[in-house]
Amino acid sequence: MLDWLGEFWTDYGIFVLALIASNVLIGFMLINAIFSVWMERKVAGRIQDRLGPTRVGGKFGWLQTLADGMKLLVKEDTIPAAADQFLFRVGPYIALVGSFLAFIVLPFGDGVVAREMNIAIFFMLAVMSSEVFGIILIGYGSGSKWSLFGGMREAAQMVSYEIPMAMCVLVPVIVAGSMNLGDIARSQSGLWNWLVFHDPFTFCAFWTYFTCAMASCKRAPFDLAEAESELVAGFHTEYSGFRWLVIFMAEYGSMFAVSGIACIMFLGGWSTGLPWELTELFGGLGVVGLVIGNVINVVVFLVKGWVLVFVMMWVRWTLPRLRIDQVMMLCLKYLIPISCVLMAGVSLWNLWLPALVQSIVGYLIFGVSAAGAGFFVYRVVTWVSLKPGSAMPGMWRMTTLPGYQGAAKL
Repeated sequence: MLDWLGEFWTDYGIFVLALIASNVLIGFMLINAIFSVWMERKVAGRIQDRLGPTRVGGKFGWLQTLADGMKLLVKEDTIPAAADQFLFRVGPYIALVGSFLAFIVLPFGDGVVAREMNIAIFFMLAVMSSEVFGIILIGYGSGSKWSLFGGMREAAQMVSYEIPMAMCVLVPVIVAGSMNLGDIARSQSGLWNWLVFHDPFTFCAFWTYFTCAMASCKRAPFDLAEAESELVAGFHTEYSGFRWLVIFMAEYGSMFAVSGIACIMFLGGWSTGLPWELTELFGGLGVVGLVIGNVINVVVFLVKGWVLVFVMMWVRWTLPRLRIDQVMMLCLKYLIPISCVLMAGVSLWNLWLPALVQSIVGYLIFGVSAAGAGFFVYRVVTWVSLKPGSAMPGMWRMTTLPGYQGAAKL
């Protein structure tokens, strides 16, 4: 029996490991979708002062999210009579596969990756772009003009924003000299060594990339494909039940994937900000130290990714939706030229400027960013203790107007 197990593992061990890794990643995508739905409801409730998400669903609203998931699993999954039966069924799964494949090369810790590749960043961008095929099939196969319009608009938006997003990713690749995500993350030990603080071009590239990432994930203010006021629900108008759940599982998976890229390329990956790699710091403990270090690394990486996902939700429930011409103009007239300038600028920066000047500028950017973050935290803390309306001084000019029903001056 032991001999047979040894032969089996020698011949098929790689397939067993692949099956385990794929199931772990699928489970993570499902848990991430559940957590993201809960967080989006809570963020929307707090920002827009909606009472339901702050009171319904038991402790912290978890039961409401679980109830929604159960409802979608048992809800009748209808197919319109005019829909293409095959395309209508297969479209959501193609979109989900495009999102899932990105997680295969995304490292959650030092060596915690399903498949390490030397061209991992371009593999992620390539497979995530295949999600657009699922969206086109969803819109076309629904047999509805509203779904078709939404699918075409989403395809145009995603393809357009992939160009500046890929060019912004090249900026840290030029600095790090590698396309291996693990190597890039390991080169950023220490908070001041994060590539977002390396030079002005990487700093601007992070914000440009994050803007493009929100647009590629169909997040407001770039969610024209799902503009309820214009297209009912966009490319997934005719979907309900489990297939609707799959579509949004792919969307939330893509949100975390692009946030993971931002963490790896700009924000130190799984680095805690300390100048030591935790797996090496606990290396004296052997295998136990390696496990402890990587558990901390994974937790840090997940927190960073979910913080960026939270910012996407924050932007969605704060800013108004753009028109389709504004969305496309922002990409074609502004973000593509900006990304070209950033890529050329960081190349010249590394070639011509002395290393000492680069280090000084990097520390200055880090100091200014730290001061700005501290000021932001201070303002948030002090606003909480202010009287209603005092955080917006312009409101007091309205209190004398007849019929004004806002905050009264105390």
